[in-house]
Amino acid sequence: MPDGRSQARPYVPGFVDYWQAETLRLREALCGPLEDASEVRHVRAQAASHPQKILLRARLLAKREGIDQLIAKWIQGARLTLLGLVIAALLAGAAAASGALGDGSRPVNILLALTALLGLNLLAFVFWLASFLVHSGTSGSYLGEIWLWLTSKLARGPDAALIPRAFVEVLGRNNTLRWMLGAISHGLWAVALSGMLLTLLAMLSARRYGFNWETTLLSADTFVAVTAALGWLPSLLGFAVPSEAVVRASNGLLVLPESARVLWSSWLIGCVVTYGLIPRVLGLALAIVMGRRNRAAIGLDESLPGYVELRSRLSPPSVRMGTDAPDGPQFQSRIYARHPGRSEPDQLLLAGIELAPDTPWPPAILPDGVIDLGVIDTRLQRSTLLDQLQQHPPLRLLAICDPQQTPDRGTIALLAELASLAAQTHIVLPASHASDDALVSRAAAWRDRLAAAGFAAEQLHTDAGPGLAWLAGPLCTATDAGASHAHS
Repeated sequence: MPDGRSQARPYVPGFVDYWQAETLRLREALCGPLEDASEVRHVRAQAASHPQKILLRARLLAKREGIDQLIAKWIQGARLTLLGLVIAALLAGAAAASGALGDGSRPVNILLALTALLGLNLLAFVFWLASFLVHSGTSGSYLGEIWLWLTSKLARGPDAALIPRAFVEVLGRNNTLRWMLGAISHGLWAVALSGMLLTLLAMLSARRYGFNWETTLLSADTFVAVTAALGWLPSLLGFAVPSEAVVRASNGLLVLPESARVLWSSWLIGCVVTYGLIPRVLGLALAIVMGRRNRAAIGLDESLPGYVELRSRLSPPSVRMGTDAPDGPQFQSRIYARHPGRSEPDQLLLAGIELAPDTPWPPAILPDGVIDLGVIDTRLQRSTLLDQLQQHPPLRLLAICDPQQTPDRGTIALLAELASLAAQTHIVLPASHASDDALVSRAAAWRDRLAAAGFAAEQLHTDAGPGLAWLAGPLCTATDAGASHAHS
């Protein structure tokens, strides 16, 4: 076999890799460990640190099991949900402004209008700030939590339901989730306030509104003080503030001039911008900055159940080739699709798999170009062969087995791994001329187990001659080249 020809690019994990790893961890905790012999071998050959090995294993399994597609589908649904909430927030802001001003047929109570426009927003903002002081298990970002709840409800199926759960688990470990939900909440409030502001500008520009204050208990001095206090910050931004005389005249008993209406309109818009929109924009900016910083610091907690058990397999002190789990349907070995275009064009390999000592080898005169790997019998030989094929996948591989032996799980797993690495793989099960029922039963068991692993009937031969003819035969078409993995 040729030596290594190039160095693989270093593996740099991203957020999706942590997300996939957590999804796989939750799935294996619920349904049992996945069969991952081929992926583990690939990880051992390419990854460096142990956390990188866990993440790379998760990436390979996620692609094989379709979890990466579920994550992409969930992201798309989450974006559409967020878009729906943005539209709803815009309409809600416009409706609030329209309700606060009315149709212009009667004067607008200025303080009640301001309360209707900003009251709920300021209350939600105070709750968000208080959430940093009170550890109540909530982020204080209720709109963000509504978005997360809606996306969780849209996930259908057992695996799809694990996607948002893993998303929350990963982001929640270093406080990233709080900032992300905060960014969504602040963003939606900013959209609602923007819709509110645009509606106020449109309605105040198109209709004539009168403004006044009404009270039974408070005096005019109170409204003068409140108006001046609330108008101080907006005045720094250039918004007009009604004078004391205008405030006292706005008691509903006098007819105000047009200039007074303009002052009250400017004061109202200034309060919405200063006490509503600007704090939300600042909160949004802070949440984005903190969220990105925390997200960049996300790491892998190797002490979690599911990750701890992987250390002995991904970073073993010595290679172990024996059975590491009980047999069962979830451990059925399968041929998995390999990356196209990676085959070595000059690699035509022949190997014997656990043949009896008296079996003649090689079975016949080898055709030109065929490389004899000998009989693979020991754990070390298996490991060496798989490592070689991992680095240099062959174009064709012919494996000759002994149908008189029982097809155990380890042998089937080895054949499935070999078939996953080679572009095309055929197997020879030499037919026995004896009429022993036990031999017939074993041969049938071989065919059944190989079929369950993904081998097609045309990949099996009962004589070495046709197998060697196929191995050294002319190259087949692209369609035929994928036959080895048609059942993966």
